[in-house]
Amino acid sequence: MRLTCLFLVMALCLLQLALAAEDYYKILGLDKSASEKDIKKSYRTLSKKFHPDKNPGDETAREKFVEIAEAYDVLSTPTTRKIYDQYGHEGIEQHKQGGQAGRQANDPFDLFSRFFGGGGHFGHAPGHRRGPDMEYRIGLPLRDFYNGREVTFMLEKQQICDACEGTGSADREVITCDRCSGHGRIIQKHMLAPGMFQQVQMPCDKCGGQGKMIKKPCNVCHGHRVVRKEVETSFTVEPGMQKGTRLVYENEADESPDYIAGDLVLVLEEREPEADDYEWKTDGTYFRRKGKDLFWKEALSLREAWMGEWTRNITHLDGHVVQLGRKRGQVVQPLAVETIKGEGMPFYSDADLHEDHGDDEEPGNLYVEYNVILPDQMESGMEKDFFAMWEKWRKKNGVNLDKHTGRPEAPVKDEL
Repeated sequence: MRLTCLFLVMALCLLQLALAAEDYYKILGLDKSASEKDIKKSYRTLSKKFHPDKNPGDETAREKFVEIAEAYDVLSTPTTRKIYDQYGHEGIEQHKQGGQAGRQANDPFDLFSRFFGGGGHFGHAPGHRRGPDMEYRIGLPLRDFYNGREVTFMLEKQQICDACEGTGSADREVITCDRCSGHGRIIQKHMLAPGMFQQVQMPCDKCGGQGKMIKKPCNVCHGHRVVRKEVETSFTVEPGMQKGTRLVYENEADESPDYIAGDLVLVLEEREPEADDYEWKTDGTYFRRKGKDLFWKEALSLREAWMGEWTRNITHLDGHVVQLGRKRGQVVQPLAVETIKGEGMPFYSDADLHEDHGDDEEPGNLYVEYNVILPDQMESGMEKDFFAMWEKWRKKNGVNLDKHTGRPEAPVKDEL
């Protein structure tokens, strides 16, 4: 009876332990319908976020990093994922103890290393070689810099082969080269003259300088350990970002088992707008930007510039309307510039959120330059009326421009 009670207590403890363990899908922020691609994407993001190298001295982040690795280790393998979906944590424990006796859980740093390349860390430890950075330029219309946008695109880059986990071997078995004893280099003697030899160190010709060999090459990477394929990449353009902004994604460049992946650097460039860039009828194709200010050129007829009493509605980059206009009698000089406060680019700063930016936190301005369009020709009757009017005005209020500029005086005064 006592033995039966003991077994019941142990079973209850195991059950409570299984219930206390956090759900693997929840750890990765996914649900049970998540695809293999979703699982990898989540692990890629979370493992870098909580990596101990990124959070020195933070024990909570380290524990989270281990949990993320454990969840990915189970869910990324079809067999263990099926067992987990049916029997939960208890099923996984029994699988480890029974079906795969002696199997040890993947070391989280080893898993990180195989996923990203390198030594399981971000390169802070000495001796970890780092791969080259990758720079990719992306052209966006001005509208996207004004409104902000989530951008998704396909980027081709080198990745560690998932099929063989970067070993190059179909059965994932790698053996040490018996010619160089795993060093990757051999010493050869060359006779320079009778009795005179020179020792030369050179890459091992049997293993290609790798120090290791495989018997059965992987069917996917053909033994190269890496593959090139398109990867869905996404980033966020914040409203007001400058053209030329560099977005750095750590360890997202070309991967290799031999080194830590470098950084992917996305450079945002402003390209000429196209008709398909705008979902509504907009004047946005004619805006130009300098810093946080926008510039616009507006054409006026001679009557509008001289007499006033006109309005214009400009559709801004986000669809709202900016109205320009003059009352009757208000003159607009050619090339005059009007400043419209706050209608430029939104304020943006990549500095600390708590940093005081002063007046710079205000949005930019919109500068409107007016061009006056003169008629090419006039009807004869209109021409006579205008000429008579200008003659009358010239004789009464005309200004001698030659006198003001120092030129020889003309026989007739200008009407201005």
